[in-house]
Amino acid sequence: MMVKVRSPASATVINAISTGFGSAFGIQLYVTADVSVLDEVTSKDIECHSKSLDNPKMDTSLMDLCVKKVYEELCKYSDFNLKNIVVNVETKSDIPPGSGLSSSSAATNSVVYATLLTLLEKANMTRDDISFTDADIVNMAIDASLEIGVTATGAYDDASASFYGGWKITDNYGRKILHDYTVDYEKVLIYIPNKSLYTAQSDVKAMKTLAPLVEMAFENAVNKNIEKALTLNGFLYCAALGIDSKLAIDALKLGAKAAGLSGTGSAFTILLSNDADSKKIISELSEYSGRFVLTKPDDEGSVVIR
Repeated sequence: MMVKVRSPASATVINAISTGFGSAFGIQLYVTADVSVLDEVTSKDIECHSKSLDNPKMDTSLMDLCVKKVYEELCKYSDFNLKNIVVNVETKSDIPPGSGLSSSSAATNSVVYATLLTLLEKANMTRDDISFTDADIVNMAIDASLEIGVTATGAYDDASASFYGGWKITDNYGRKILHDYTVDYEKVLIYIPNKSLYTAQSDVKAMKTLAPLVEMAFENAVNKNIEKALTLNGFLYCAALGIDSKLAIDALKLGAKAAGLSGTGSAFTILLSNDADSKKIISELSEYSGRFVLTKPDDEGSVVIR
């Protein structure tokens, strides 16, 4: 018995660290989680075996916590009677960790959702038997990320863009979607340098000093001006974090409609017009070490793949 769930990465429009209000949109890079209950018995109520197929040495404590949280939630229902079970979790990712493309949000959404469906199926139950909504899945994934410490704000903007797809504008601390848009650009170019940066290690105080300026970028997002919002946000956070923004300037000079840092880095998101010559632009930017990935917005969000 196995359930497979795929969740998209997301690209930042507004980083929420400075104000608590953020914005992100899903992109077609994915984390897939396979969750199954093994034919084994354990002395514990539940035991979790997690691994990343891309990075077998990766710390899996976040995945383990997601599984345990789902199990504890289901134990509140009298019809759920699974005990002494061993759950196996395997993840596969297109998203480099520490790149600012919401790898942890995509992973936690996938693991929570797939675990929920797997355990319900094993207990001969369905989602109709429980009062656990899609919003509850997102919130549980965020709670796990906060508990482990991989996010500074709970990343509700990233988590909701990953789970539901589309372009979300959010109150991260209130965990509310304020606006729900789609991105008109079909060509989204992601630049991933060779160096990773992790949100937990970022200079939060420096980012918070920029709050009044980030609010201006956020107003552009609310008014659906994704180009100004994404670009201004990117320059502001590059300044706060001491990250060179020359790539964004070069991309704009080559005709990109927007270019800016995603999350706290290290990736940059570049929006190209639908008729742009992406190969030429990538070639012109080839002096930057790292890789370029041409992708599209994802409007589907987390999906179950059988």
